[in-house]
Amino acid sequence: MEQKNIVILGGSYGGLSTAHNILKHVVPKLPDSSLYRVIIVSAASQVMSRPACPRALISDDLLNQEKLFVNIPKLFEQYPKDNFRFVHGRVISLDHNSRNVSIDLAYSEKETIAFHALVIATGASTPSPLLGLNKDEDSLRESWGAFRKALPNAKSLVIVGGGPAGVETAAELGEYLNGRAGWFSSKLENPKVDIKLVTSGSSILPAFLKPPPGQQEPKSSIKAIPSTAASHLAQVGVTIIKNTLIKAVVPAGAGTVDVASKATLSFEGGTLEADLYIPATGFTPNAGFVDESLRTADGRVDTNPSTLRVDKAGARIYAIGDVSSTARPAIHLVFEAVPVLCANMKRDLFMAASPEGEGGKNSFGEDRIYVEDTKSNQLVPLGQSVGVGSLMGYRVWSWVVWALKGRDYWLWTTGRLWSGKQWAKEG
Repeated sequence: MEQKNIVILGGSYGGLSTAHNILKHVVPKLPDSSLYRVIIVSAASQVMSRPACPRALISDDLLNQEKLFVNIPKLFEQYPKDNFRFVHGRVISLDHNSRNVSIDLAYSEKETIAFHALVIATGASTPSPLLGLNKDEDSLRESWGAFRKALPNAKSLVIVGGGPAGVETAAELGEYLNGRAGWFSSKLENPKVDIKLVTSGSSILPAFLKPPPGQQEPKSSIKAIPSTAASHLAQVGVTIIKNTLIKAVVPAGAGTVDVASKATLSFEGGTLEADLYIPATGFTPNAGFVDESLRTADGRVDTNPSTLRVDKAGARIYAIGDVSSTARPAIHLVFEAVPVLCANMKRDLFMAASPEGEGGKNSFGEDRIYVEDTKSNQLVPLGQSVGVGSLMGYRVWSWVVWALKGRDYWLWTTGRLWSGKQWAKEG
């Protein structure tokens, strides 16, 4: 009989977690399980912990490189060879009607893969190539190398973006280059390097003040977090510039194409000069290969928020993570969505294999429903010893932020995640 491909586009949090879950809890329970093959398509052959980039971009000595970058194919050697394949390449088009994807392979060839089921988990790209695995691990390391080479001679840095990525990057660079003021000092006097953090808003970390639509209104203690973060930034020599929208950058590729370039940043009423410039404003969903009819206005894949199916695309097509419209971008929400997606895929695959097909769907139970956690959950390290944040809607102490995230940016958790041990139970 013909092989049935379950294709997963993307080799990061959503893609790898879904693959492990399917291989452990879905494929073995299907009739003729040997006919089903999970195929991961990833532009990178290694998975890395993207939240660690604000510290990792500075030096390889600051984080354990063996935990930061992990080989994807080796993680899946535990499964039968007939049930798994890794494809090193970039998806260039999806034909949801003909049910196939075209892949630009890493070795300059192309391949078209037909699918029985499809998961879109391609994530999102950051404006700065320093802050995400926008292409592959080699490209990321090249960007870090160029930045590190220029860093010792830089006297002025400008980071644009008042969200967690910008704040964390400014804090890490401030501590590394300037050190930290004493306990009884409110700010660092005469920092070695002039570091400016620019935001278009009236505050840094605005989600603590005004949450995204659908998220609970934060308590007063949480609303005080941005001012605490600003105090910590002052102690490592970071100056915050608020209510400033950058309108132009010269040269145009500074900070994006050339991470080591000097830059002139223009805003209404003036300019800023930077020896090094890092844009840390938002992200772009990696969904350009998806037909426009299947995307929302903000470019994400239009996904059923309850079932994680891409309803408009046809049967057995799903999306998860930053590329999906299911929920706001957050890693913990991806973990909560994985069991729901896999449970619904399992039901769909059983229906497809049944002689009754869709007509017998009632005999396979009901869909599992995903409900987004709307409580405030955000941890923001501010260097290697302090941080701010909230969990389950409550503000947490600085040492909690350090213990959970700040000490190594979650690397203490990724071993279980990447290996699939986190998904040992079906959930």
